[in-house]
Amino acid sequence: MGQLSFFSAETEEPAYSDLAGLLAAHGQAVRSDSGTRVSIVVRDRWRAEQIVEEMRASGLEAEVTASDEGTPLARTASCHELDALHEAWSAGAVKAMPAGWIPSYRALRLWVIASGHSDAGRYQLGLDPHAPDTHAALATALMRVGIAPTLVGTRGHSPALRIAGHRRLVRLHEYVGPPPNAAAVPDWPPADIH
Repeated sequence: MGQLSFFSAETEEPAYSDLAGLLAAHGQAVRSDSGTRVSIVVRDRWRAEQIVEEMRASGLEAEVTASDEGTPLARTASCHELDALHEAWSAGAVKAMPAGWIPSYRALRLWVIASGHSDAGRYQLGLDPHAPDTHAALATALMRVGIAPTLVGTRGHSPALRIAGHRRLVRLHEYVGPPPNAAAVPDWPPADIH
């Protein structure tokens, strides 16, 4: 049995700013007169359902729907409570990571839920292929929480931060906590590496 971590997503209160984990992946924040809506298309329904649950835990209205292609889509209702998040993650019409951003444990958990997957004994956190200027900055943000990743897939359509090594993988698992359900287990950071 591993040692319990008191520095994980389960110890933090939900906050609107946690949705930055979706923006670190390939999520979008769109602002209109009625406020900001955060949305993300994901490959699995369990991911969309869990993201919506996390959004609601933060006090936001949210729903699971489908993209035009029929892929699961998690999104908040438009609200002004998310305007500051949109402002922080935008440079004009382009997604930009805020300078000095340090992901909260809950933001890391949302990033894992949205785009994380196992990779032959390593772990990958997906990045937005349409926001390449965020990739190096997001790698630096992970280093700020003690997880040094490698940027991979930048020439293709699946850029990601690859996390390798026993300590880094265990640390990531401690930060994000246990998988939300059985469907998430194959795509979750491992609790123990042998």
